Amino acid sequence: MKGNPACATCSVKDPVCRVEDGKGPKACPTKNYRETIEKALKEYEKPEIREFARMASIQEAECYSNRHIRPFVRHPVKPRVQEVCEFAKKMGYRKLGIAFCGGLSSETKALTKILEAQGFEVVSVICRVGCTAKETIGIRQEEKIRIGQFEVMCSPIVQAAILNEEKTNFNILVGLCVGHDSLFFKYTKALTTVLIVKDRVLGHNPAAALYTVGGYYSRMLRPGVDNTDCSG
Repeated sequence: MKGNPACATCSVKDPVCRVEDGKGPKACPTKNYRETIEKALKEYEKPEIREFARMASIQEAECYSNRHIRPFVRHPVKPRVQEVCEFAKKMGYRKLGIAFCGGLSSETKALTKILEAQGFEVVSVICRVGCTAKETIGIRQEEKIRIGQFEVMCSPIVQAAILNEEKTNFNILVGLCVGHDSLFFKYTKALTTVLIVKDRVLGHNPAAALYTVGGYYSRMLRPGVDNTDCSG
């Protein structure tokens, strides 16, 4: 029996996923899913997928300086927005799409300026595009943010449809809500990267809750919604 893959809890010193003659725990997917791995690896034989993956790997390496010095010490030197620009140029992309949340309009304006300064054509679509009422998807008044008022639904499917029609080469996600981002990924035709993940409380840095789970956010380790819901 394979057991559910549990890479997140692996404590093997020389894991088989990094070392050719390494070891793996009982639930190691590198050991237990050889057939699945071989089947998936065939996707890299497609020229366009192979090139995309190759450029992504090159971009990853170029984010560290002094790679020729031994012993190697990781020294990251590029912010993600720079990576996005460099990767898009490596791939020969000219037309970039941005699907963004209205709550991050200022960030998206700054991003657009950067992308245009780097020579890209930019198409941006806000989450509220279409001005569609939330009642369209069955939202009741008590389920709205502003109860009793007209409220526009976020429409990631429409965002994807417009960028698809614009035939963008590559899309960038900026702050779409949990779930809305999932729908965008499902319906977009162009490959997409994420620049900003929304976190209303932590300044769009969701990792902060993980870093402080042993302290300020220890309540997240308690079972039950009531322990984490502060809505009152």
